[in-house]
Amino acid sequence: MIVPIINDDIREVPASVLAYVGDAVFELYVRLHVAARNRSKSGSIHKLAIGHVSAAAQAKTARAILDILTEEELSVFRRGKNSNPASSARNASPSDYKYATGMEAVIGYLFLMDRHERLDEIIIRIFEISDRGDPSEHSDQ
Repeated sequence: MIVPIINDDIREVPASVLAYVGDAVFELYVRLHVAARNRSKSGSIHKLAIGHVSAAAQAKTARAILDILTEEELSVFRRGKNSNPASSARNASPSDYKYATGMEAVIGYLFLMDRHERLDEIIIRIFEISDRGDPSEHSDQ
């Protein structure tokens, strides 16, 4: 995949931009994950995908993967979580929305930094947790 070059220092890219990119990257991973496991029509697999990409689902998995993030990734996560997004989730608590945004920021950061191997590790862990259906709960950071 061709990743566009961001000429700025990646640490200077707004957390909202990292989360915006991360949202799209995560959505693609989820669609591929769900499509690979289901031969249903697109409407049916879309409903399955929503179970992964909703703010509540992302918040649960974000809380469950915090312990595997590096200090650098945790810093990006906190930037995303503590950013003040212009929008809010319609069907999620403010806390869940912030955690989801933090996770999306980490995914966007890793993608833009061309750290695809690490991104794959985290995405695989997210799917293990969400497919199991019982992510462990962690306290807020």
